Amino acid sequence: MDEETSSNIRADRYHLYIAYSCPWATRTLILRKLKGLESIIPVTAVSPKMGSQGWPFAQVSPFPGAEEDPLYKAEHIKDLYLRADPNYEGRFTVPVLWDKKLQTIVNNESSEIIRIFNSAFDEFLPVEKAALDFYPKELRAEIDNLNEWIFTGINQGVYRTGFATTQQAYSKAVVEVFDALDRVEKLLTGKDYLVGDRLTEADVRLFVTAIRFDPVYFGHFKCNFRTIRDGYPTIHKWMRKLYWNNPAFKNTTDFDHIKTNYYWSQSGVNPTRIIPVGPIPNILPYE
Repeated sequence: MDEETSSNIRADRYHLYIAYSCPWATRTLILRKLKGLESIIPVTAVSPKMGSQGWPFAQVSPFPGAEEDPLYKAEHIKDLYLRADPNYEGRFTVPVLWDKKLQTIVNNESSEIIRIFNSAFDEFLPVEKAALDFYPKELRAEIDNLNEWIFTGINQGVYRTGFATTQQAYSKAVVEVFDALDRVEKLLTGKDYLVGDRLTEADVRLFVTAIRFDPVYFGHFKCNFRTIRDGYPTIHKWMRKLYWNNPAFKNTTDFDHIKTNYYWSQSGVNPTRIIPVGPIPNILPYE
């Protein structure tokens, strides 16, 4: 990292845009907090009420916890994409890691942003935070293997199930979700973490789906063989321990944003836009 880049990082060069409702975006929020990057990388949260123009900022869609864009007063996330590239024709997704100096998107892929946060800013962090490594070299092969099948079976699997448009596609996808959850349940038995008896990015990537499972995926996405709380005691314990014992997980989880986005925004799945009150509570205590 050259001297100019270093000074720019100190001068708050980057900005993170997220949605609390989005599991991919909250991966980056968790790593940002775990690594102590709050003072280096400011964050702005959009409204969970996504409409025809995509993710809106608070001035378009007011919602508790949603914010206005502090940089350009953009109305939607798509405005940032078009500012970076007026000819952009892809999807307008979160998270967005934004470079304020170059006025462009550094990265919009959560799996890559969490790797950036894991090490790219270490020289500007206190020693104890810089020493934290959630993708250690000696565990990378195991982490990568876990990430691959957990992404396919669970992270992405719930979406394949929920957005299935035929009975055949749904029936295949939902079985794959629970086969993968069964596999995780066995893997976590007798352990506190997925890999190497330590917190790694594998735990972060699974957590963001697990915490949404009972409030959203069980009902809204018809992943209803069983809930996490009643069907997977080991996963349930692991999830609650992370949530209640580590602020990086608890403070980045907003159940109102989560339920509103899925049940209100995804009207193709839930045409009435009725947002369920339960489960009560959203997450059980950890004892």
